[in-house]
Amino acid sequence: MPRSTRPPSRRAALLEFAILGLLHDGALHGYELRKRLTTALGIFRALSYGSLYPALRALVEAGHITETSETPVQGRRPRITYELTADGKEHFQDLVTASGPDAWDDDDFDVRFAFFSRTQREVRLRILEGRRSRLEERLANIREASVRNRERMDGYTMALQQHGEEGAEREVRWLEELISAERRAALDPGPAAYDTVDKSRPNSTTPVNKTQPRNKE
Repeated sequence: MPRSTRPPSRRAALLEFAILGLLHDGALHGYELRKRLTTALGIFRALSYGSLYPALRALVEAGHITETSETPVQGRRPRITYELTADGKEHFQDLVTASGPDAWDDDDFDVRFAFFSRTQREVRLRILEGRRSRLEERLANIREASVRNRERMDGYTMALQQHGEEGAEREVRWLEELISAERRAALDPGPAAYDTVDKSRPNSTTPVNKTQPRNKE
């Protein structure tokens, strides 16, 4: 029966969303879940089992996932495997349709972007455009602060300011490329939108060189 407690914190809700997204492809045990969360999603890089297992327990109590204990090997603790329920899949689909301002923030955006392949194109576009607006606003603030405080900054502070400005500029260009790719893909039902851009993070915005022909089914 679903729990009736206060809503989880924003980080806890983001963790539950990521767990549902990872389990969408198939059942996983706790160790593998934590490994994927810590290696693929930066916000959870220092995730402990003390945070993971309460989140898993909450999802079990909510009816979004089930847990199955495997037959233990002698001398080892039994491993518990987690699997998405039908309600869990429906709940995850509801979550990926959300595209409010929270989805544009740093940590939220990275997690949402990790599951863009299961997100409708119009929702992806709203999130990408919202993120671009957020970064453009941040970039404008950085530039304004740089001009206003330049005379009071030492060389290290100026270098840090420039580093932040360049990082924001790279991500804005990366987002613009993604937005353009999504719009092109909306007109052409061929390759997925992200097949037309560099699949690295914002450090590079060079289009992918498609030298290999696409296999025809």
